[in-house]
Amino acid sequence: MPPAPIHVLLVDDDADLCNLLGKFFRLHGCEFTAVHSAADLCRTIARLRPSIVVLDLMLPKVDGLTALNRLRAHDKVTPVVMLTARAEDVDRIVGLELGADDYLGKPFIPKELLARINAVLRHHRQQPRQPAQTGPQHRFGRFELVSSTRTLLKDGQPVKIPSREFMLLEILATRPMESLSREEIVRLLDGPDSVANERSLYVEVLRLRRIVEDNPARPRFIQTLRGVGYVFVPEQADQANDEAPL
Repeated sequence: MPPAPIHVLLVDDDADLCNLLGKFFRLHGCEFTAVHSAADLCRTIARLRPSIVVLDLMLPKVDGLTALNRLRAHDKVTPVVMLTARAEDVDRIVGLELGADDYLGKPFIPKELLARINAVLRHHRQQPRQPAQTGPQHRFGRFELVSSTRTLLKDGQPVKIPSREFMLLEILATRPMESLSREEIVRLLDGPDSVANERSLYVEVLRLRRIVEDNPARPRFIQTLRGVGYVFVPEQADQANDEAPL
């Protein structure tokens, strides 16, 4: 039997955006439901069991972060992609680590949202119920990245990491001491036709540093190559990195 279609549940109070995305996702073979408030989310998700939730940060009455907290209190499985305004402060975006799997800044094109959704769902499908620590492993500091089970361990214990940050870490960790441009990293994340977005990558690197670095302002593992991109240093460099972190 063919696999069931992806069912996208959009939570956004912008009626025009809901209509636009509804037409787009149905055209691409997805099921689509739109609701307009946090209260609608809680009622709808239990009834429909969507494949993924796309949740706007700026909702009326109850904002998206509060809605996400409420959802994660009883549902830790359903993937969530947050929609945020590009003008949001970086610290505000980092706060999405409350349980979101990925985020996308507004304005965006529907094709970009679909690509993010597919990447998040691939990550969830590849996660085993009982991860076995086998296959390619990459150790750095107190961490171990196990590619075959898509697991990040710290001192042997699993660490919660959103799918987008896991993919970024895997790209870097499998190319230690290799200079990677921002353009190359974005292509590896989103495909050969993707266009580099420096602000988006900036935020993703910052979020990842907050997971694996003791001091994200002076990163040990994910170091900046000024004017180029990033380099992953699995062991402590002999001298402190004097470059600005981003």
